[in-house]
Amino acid sequence: MSELDTGESTPQPQPQPQSQPPQTGRQAHVGRRNFMRKVFFASGATAVATMGGAGAWAALAADDTDTGTGADGAPASAEPSGAPGGGTGGPGNQSITEDFFGLTTDGKKIDGLFSIHSEGVVTAPVITAANAFLAGLSATQKSSTQFTAHSTEWRLWSNVDAYERQGVSVADLSDEQQALGKALLKSALSADGLETTEKIRRINQAAGEAIGRTDAFNEEAFHYTVLGTPSATEPWGFQFDGHHLVVNYFVLGDQVVMSPCFWGSEPTEIEIDGTTVSVCKEEVKASLAFINSLTDAQRTVAIESTAKSNESMKAGAFSDNAVQEYTGIRGKALTGAQKLKLLGIVEAFTGRAKADAAEARLAEVRAHLNDTYVTWAGGTADDSAFYVRVHSPVVWVEVDCQAPGPLAGAYGATQGSGATQMHVHSVIRTPNGNDYGKELLRQHYLTSPHHR
Repeated sequence: MSELDTGESTPQPQPQPQSQPPQTGRQAHVGRRNFMRKVFFASGATAVATMGGAGAWAALAADDTDTGTGADGAPASAEPSGAPGGGTGGPGNQSITEDFFGLTTDGKKIDGLFSIHSEGVVTAPVITAANAFLAGLSATQKSSTQFTAHSTEWRLWSNVDAYERQGVSVADLSDEQQALGKALLKSALSADGLETTEKIRRINQAAGEAIGRTDAFNEEAFHYTVLGTPSATEPWGFQFDGHHLVVNYFVLGDQVVMSPCFWGSEPTEIEIDGTTVSVCKEEVKASLAFINSLTDAQRTVAIESTAKSNESMKAGAFSDNAVQEYTGIRGKALTGAQKLKLLGIVEAFTGRAKADAAEARLAEVRAHLNDTYVTWAGGTADDSAFYVRVHSPVVWVEVDCQAPGPLAGAYGATQGSGATQMHVHSVIRTPNGNDYGKELLRQHYLTSPHHR
């Protein structure tokens, strides 16, 4: 049984057996891609209104290139294959079939939060690395990997191990191509961010080996996708997507939006080649430091439950339009020192981008710190399982200690036996329409002469 980052325990597809290697490249996603495009363009007027006028619609329509056939000319699937189903926030509930709106508190998006302006983020190295990566792909690999900047492919990420992904997988790449892919990640991520991605992949491999399931859990089942053409002036981005690890990285000029990003692991600590490798500890430590800085009276407001369910995440994969009211303690009620500890939770995520992109993001968060809310469930001891949500008009962070899942046997646990710090899911998002940089993209299409 594989896992969903949905907040509910639901039936899920079984990983493919070793005798049937998982599909990769174009074969793995073309039917799903065609289906999603048909759904997207069937939305018609809504899509026009969302993206802004005839010029924006023309740009969107340019991506309607599907031929109705899959790999080797076979008919495209009538619906996406490999998609896990069911559960709050899961594909069976809220899905890509909905036009993108973004996370909100009441279904009404707040305007004026994001704008196209200079942020001074140095993006030239990322552009160079992305162009080198694309140039290193074969024609077939590139056709499976590169889409337009406004493509719905942005939203087709999932934390589920068995999910069939778009793009080209690490397993599809030669050593030279893998080096180019790693260089792309290195150009966008900080040293901590790159180390975290590598550790998640290594632990996934080691845990897979421990339970004899490297067909489903390994370090190569992670996929690259490039959205748009790398450019210093036009919008573009890339995605790195796999089990417990998703990075969405949008670029427009010297602005970067790195969300949604999903970071997780099971276990969060394991011995590999005689050395203990641990990951996802920063967000756990920062969260506990914050909750334990509160007074008893403040905890009464912040802690909604002392019990921790097996899964609590509300805005994982396929929850782009989740509606969640503010709950918990408000930033305005915190002391200066407590506000710094609140920022520490967010910094555990923003710090995985390069320093200039991280600082631009934090400045955005600081501007709304008084209107940032923190909600807690679970214990507060160093080893307690807990759930925390940091929620403001411009940032959404969740850290969720979950029950042992399909890799429980790798650390002597029993699947579903109660939430633990050995299995962590966490996510950072940008509410009010700017996940995937979509609000900046909308404004670009509205204001750029060549799109009007």
